[in-house]
Amino acid sequence: MAKKIGISILGCGWFGLPLAKQLITLGYRVNGSTTTPDKLTALTDEGIEAYLIDLANEDVKDVSAFFDSEVLVIAFPPRMRSGKEGNYLPKIEHALRMIKNSAVKQVIFISSSSVFGDTNTKVDESSIPQPETDSGKAILSAERLLQSTPGLTTTVLRFSGLIGPGRDPGRFFGGKTAVPNGQAPVNLIHLDDCIGITCQIIEKEAYGLVYHGVTPDHPSRQDFYTPVSVKAGYAAPTFIDELKEWKIVESKHVPLYLNYTFVNGSLLDLIKRY
Repeated sequence: MAKKIGISILGCGWFGLPLAKQLITLGYRVNGSTTTPDKLTALTDEGIEAYLIDLANEDVKDVSAFFDSEVLVIAFPPRMRSGKEGNYLPKIEHALRMIKNSAVKQVIFISSSSVFGDTNTKVDESSIPQPETDSGKAILSAERLLQSTPGLTTTVLRFSGLIGPGRDPGRFFGGKTAVPNGQAPVNLIHLDDCIGITCQIIEKEAYGLVYHGVTPDHPSRQDFYTPVSVKAGYAAPTFIDELKEWKIVESKHVPLYLNYTFVNGSLLDLIKRY
């Protein structure tokens, strides 16, 4: 029997679409949005109730049915151009206006560990964000706006560097030479675990917290990217054996509140399966 709760996913892209498919297998009713008309049929074919929603357009037609869900996952990234925050925050504000008076009570905001700069230290959910990039600043502003909205419980899920289908880490440095900062630790997470953590939050109703989605181990750039580049068919990159700016993103809340077991708990073991 399908579960009564409905989930709406604002942004069925690289992460949102496979998340929607997994939630359907778990028995949830799923609404999904896209900004591309041609993708509507593809969403419908997966059992998703599909909606065309472009938050950059203030004249969006009535899509109140899309928000007829208890949980809303906001899963679209900022598109940064010319060093500016663009229209990302206005899009979040537009979404909040559309949420008003809807059935949505829980928001899961897909954020990023880019809210932390490279401060040569470890950071976890209790650390104070200090973004250095325009993208990180925009995302942190969105986090704070959502968390301060009355009537909503916002869960912030900060993913580290995303890898998986269509995001092969082997292409990042494949064939490059004298890549700086070779000893810097990497902070990555595979799509499978992005989906697993999000589903666990929903299944356990573990809302209202900040979570860091990041694989627990942090090999150096040269130790990870050299073999994964070769596996992907590229020439082995060479790195400068140095440690400059870095950070290690840790998650205290995922093991504490979710009891989640990573599908890809070791990046070095993941290389062997590529």
